[in-house]
Amino acid sequence: MAQTKTPKSQQKLDRLSTALESGTFVDVKRMLNGLSPGDVAHLLESSPPRFRHILWQMVDIDSEGDVINELSDELRTHFLSDMDAAEVAQITGHLDDDDVADILQQLPDRVTREVLDSMDHQDRARLEQVLHYPDDTAGGLMNTDTITIRARLTLDVVLRYLRRHEEIPPMTDSLIVVNRDDRFIGLLPLRTLLVSDPSATVREMMDTEVEPIPAYMPDDEVARLFERNDWVSAPVVDEEGKLLGRITIDDVVDVIREDADHSLTSMAGLEEDVDTFAPVFRTASRRAVWLGINLVTAFVAASVINLFQGTIEKVVALAVLMPIVASMGGIAGTQTLTVLVRGMAMGQVTRSNGGWLINRELGVGLLNGLLWAAVVAVASSLWFDDWNIGMIIAAAMVINLLTASFTGAALPLLMKRINIDPALAGGVVLTTVTDVVGFVSFLGLATWFYA
Repeated sequence: MAQTKTPKSQQKLDRLSTALESGTFVDVKRMLNGLSPGDVAHLLESSPPRFRHILWQMVDIDSEGDVINELSDELRTHFLSDMDAAEVAQITGHLDDDDVADILQQLPDRVTREVLDSMDHQDRARLEQVLHYPDDTAGGLMNTDTITIRARLTLDVVLRYLRRHEEIPPMTDSLIVVNRDDRFIGLLPLRTLLVSDPSATVREMMDTEVEPIPAYMPDDEVARLFERNDWVSAPVVDEEGKLLGRITIDDVVDVIREDADHSLTSMAGLEEDVDTFAPVFRTASRRAVWLGINLVTAFVAASVINLFQGTIEKVVALAVLMPIVASMGGIAGTQTLTVLVRGMAMGQVTRSNGGWLINRELGVGLLNGLLWAAVVAVASSLWFDDWNIGMIIAAAMVINLLTASFTGAALPLLMKRINIDPALAGGVVLTTVTDVVGFVSFLGLATWFYA
């Protein structure tokens, strides 16, 4: 995924965009291939469809794999669909195993098999090991490119072993210590290796306190572990404790960003990896379903209002004031829902503390309900010169804010228990509840009082 741009790289992108608009394609190609793969991906994602094909044709073939790896899923699939298996194998040959696995998982099974068949036995075995695990688990995130050592070696031997390598894997901050059966024992940090007595053994200097990550651990839990422990990399093991590979911080950053995008887009009913410059028809069709669901909930609220049509005809002020009750409940509920969804995403909300949070939100709803009920009661009474209507709307607001607080806190806990994403469905259900309760409480109290 393309990264945030520095001021200098942004200036280069601005100059390249200007050249592209002016049609000076020779300058465009020269500038384009002077950018990093992340900047090229950012430019492709920031360009309308008519420019994307032109830009992609100008990317050097040696850089295509790195650029593809940085693209969003939708745009990556778009470019990969025009390639055959041989081309995919060629541009991904130098990428890390986890990155190649991410790319292959977006291809048809037939193409994936052809790409694997075109690899040598060692590369194919390593890649199939990663593909064995779902892409949203530690096994799907890991890279099999690791450096392992034995505990009985001296640090001097380890240093000479490292010097035999032309280069070490990127983001290697520790060497992984394993036994004869490749079971994980501990880590030897490079900073310890470099400053310790060369005659000391790995067993004496290694860190055995670090727990390896199980291969089937969900990626969001992996991200939280990295965040809490400030890791740069971490070993991944199977059920028997055998080393499979390692996860590095760059892959974890992608997970954190994808989770943030998911939470943001889901609340609006959009797909997680939406293309900003997608064509009109594709964009409209994706949004239509969510709009249709929202229309159904709007009809539910409208049908509730229709039940009190007679009361509204008698007291016109009700039609003016009833949106206030529903709106305040919707905002209060959304605030609570957002706090709970965020806490769940960070792993802070569990069954043990869920009850406390619900009670806390009810207290907050009661205090805010009483405060703003008093304000709206005075304003409404002065506006319509009727203190009765002020009392009615005040009572309805307290009821709706309490309902909104309870629903906003309890709903995500319930949805998580039945395996429904609260970020996706919570907003619609919450809005329906606060609208219905707001209208029923306000119009129902008015009907009872003015009957």
